[in-house]
Formats: sequence, C-alpha cells, structure tokens
Amino acid sequence: MDMNLNNIGNVPVTTSVIASLFPELKSPEKKVVWLEKQGYIIRLKRGLYVLNPELSGKMLSTELIANHLYAPSYISMSSALRYYGLIPEAVYTHQSMTIKHSRNFDTPVGIFEYDYISRTAFAVGVRSIHKGDYAFLMASPEKALCDLIANSSKVNLRYMKDVEIYLEQDIRMDMDEFYKMDTSIFEDYIKVGKKADSISTLLKFLRR
Repeated sequence: MDMNLNNIGNVPVTTSVIASLFPELKSPEKKVVWLEKQGYIIRLKRGLYVLNPELSGKMLSTELIANHLYAPSYISMSSALRYYGLIPEAVYTHQSMTIKHSRNFDTPVGIFEYDYISRTAFAVGVRSIHKGDYAFLMASPEKALCDLIANSSKVNLRYMKDVEIYLEQDIRMDMDEFYKMDTSIFEDYIKVGKKADSISTLLKFLRR
C-alpha cells in the first residue's frame, strides 16, 4: 500500500486529490487509473474514490460515502432508523434526502438512493454525527420517521389506528423509544414538509 494513500483514511476523495499525492509524476492521473486497476482504490462514481479497506485496514463508512456521493444530502428514512436501532429489519439500500433531483447510485460498496426534499424542510431535524476523525449528516429519529412517511406513497395516516398499525406492524418501531421522541421536530416538519396531515396524526398519537 502506497504510504501517500494512507493519508486519505476512509474519506471519499476526488481524482484531483489522489493525483495531488504524487506531485513528482508527470501524469498523476494515470497513477489514479493504475491504482484502481490494482485494487488500491474503489471507484464510487466518475471522479470519486475510496481506499480499499482490505488493503488500508480502515473500515469504510457508508454514511460518510452517502454524504459525499451526492451532496448536499443527509442519511434518513429506514437507513437512519436502523442506525439508531429503532427498527429491527436490515436495510440493504442506503437512503438519503437531497435538495437536488432524486437519483440512485449502484456502487461496489452498496446501492445509494436519494429522494428530493425542499430546502426549507431539509434543515429540520438534521444532526452531525461524529465518529472518531470524521463526521456525517444524518436525520434525527423524528426527521427520519417523517421522511419515511412522506416518501412512502401508500402510507396515509388518517386515524390513530392507522398510526398504530404503521408503527407496530409495518415498520416494527421500538415503541418505548417512539414515546420519547421530540415533538418539536414533528411540529417544525408539519409547517414545511410533505404529508403534513399524516405527520399531524402521528403527532396526536405521540401526545395522547
């Protein structure tokens, strides 16, 4: 493993950043191509790479990759709920929200989905999670639940029973943790987000 590459860690980097590590070469871009062919780096999309964790010994963060792959964005919906341990089901697609057009990326390290959210709703209930020497943006549990409801076409929470079935049977939410959720985030989301009626019913269920 080239010692220059170890400086990158597990942060996704562009072609130009990798090339800058080899200033003594006349054509550092060719070095990037060679590094990919040799398996030292993994291409996430055109011009964006991560170090191969099998060679670097540094575990990849799919959350960090998700933020860099399509920015600005934050991890949300089932991916965030699973990260917090609020739902039991494994999530095989990394779900995020973005103010750009909705888009999917099929990469060697997983499938990443991005759904559109308005600029005003984007900032509600988003937090920075620090893990050692890096950090990534993720929805709070409340925001992740709002985003999931808002982007699930078949979910329409009109009555209390609808909420109960959705939480306990459909997504199998940890109900003890649900009742600890911050009502203010739901209130803020209702003002600017999609499916305000469904989120309002959810909030009534939480407050009863």
